Amino acid sequence: MCGVDEAGRGPLAGPVAVAAVILDPRRPIEGLGDSKKLSQARREALAPLIRERALAWHLEFVSAADIDRLNILRATLEGMARAVRALQPQADHALVDGNRLPLGLPCPAQALVKGDAREPAIMAASILAKVGRDQLMVAMESRYPGYGFAVHKGYPTPMHLEALRRLGPCAEHRRSFAPVRACLVPAA
Repeated sequence: MCGVDEAGRGPLAGPVAVAAVILDPRRPIEGLGDSKKLSQARREALAPLIRERALAWHLEFVSAADIDRLNILRATLEGMARAVRALQPQADHALVDGNRLPLGLPCPAQALVKGDAREPAIMAASILAKVGRDQLMVAMESRYPGYGFAVHKGYPTPMHLEALRRLGPCAEHRRSFAPVRACLVPAA
């Protein structure tokens, strides 16, 4: 059984990250929890343990351009399907955080509302998605200086909104999101 969760649906920039994890019951990981309720340090300590002890895991990124093309919900669901399909070994069943199931899963699945607070495999997926996305956004800071991606990770903070107004959108901004769209220069 694999757990599936995402991180980064709400930001104005960067990809949405989706992880699928099959935990090994013989190698338990203490301290798993909803990634939103764990400290950054705790998430970063747990992520390598998850990668080391899991039977299988996969982290998938769906780009800002794909989010704009598909919309955030469809992009997230597509990322979930790709993450589950990439697992080796394959899962026999998937538990997906939320109330929607992606199409194209290679196994039966169940949506589990608040699954990231109830199911260890979803907790593990939540942690890998959050840590992976945060690391990518920190690295993005050097490619797009001035936006503060290393600080706010693309979320619509006052700092980010001010940088967006001052600098305009970069290639990693989601143009379909209203605050970004409002900063686009109209065609002359």
